[in-house]
Amino acid sequence: MSQDEKEDTTIYKVVVNHEEQYSIWPADRENALGWRDAGKTGTKAECLAYIKEVWTDKRPLSLRKKMEEGSA
Repeated sequence: MSQDEKEDTTIYKVVVNHEEQYSIWPADRENALGWRDAGKTGTKAECLAYIKEVWTDKRPLSLRKKMEEGSA
């Protein structure tokens, strides 16, 4: 059985950076620099579904703020 065929049993956590961009990270590993826990852990599919639900605006936070200032 190849690595691709093995079921992914890793537990992941959802992490978010200062620009409010989301990613997943193995739950048993320390977060990469600049990323913090978003409060969701689970299977890869569960974490990706959570991100799809909460990350509705893909623009970085700094860009959203700049655009809001420009329209004020």
